[in-house]
Amino acid sequence: MKYVVASGRLLYSLIFILSGPGHFKAGTIAYAANQGVPLAFLAVPFSGVLAVLGGLSIALGYKAKWGAWLLVLFLVPVTIMMHRFWGLSDPQAAMMQHINFMKNASMLGGALFVAYFGSGPLSLKD
Repeated sequence: MKYVVASGRLLYSLIFILSGPGHFKAGTIAYAANQGVPLAFLAVPFSGVLAVLGGLSIALGYKAKWGAWLLVLFLVPVTIMMHRFWGLSDPQAAMMQHINFMKNASMLGGALFVAYFGSGPLSLKD
């Protein structure tokens, strides 16, 4: 079972580790600014740092509870600011944003589990 937990940590973390560097691209920053993110030129790269550090922390099992809180700090504003499905007039766009909102909500739930339980076996330890 210890390999299952370690695999789960890695698989959960991959989305944060792999998507974080994209938060430094001009297009991503411009898109966030267009969505109304204040100070997007600072907020978006900062969110990328949170995502990568939190993801690596959980994947390695090193200070995973802290890493999980970094992901919570990342996920809450990103979910609310970037996936506002309510009020969209285009039903297809609303559906896509609703899906992304729920995806982030489920990842937030996973982060809260790690924040409470820690990294588990085969980790560098909390």
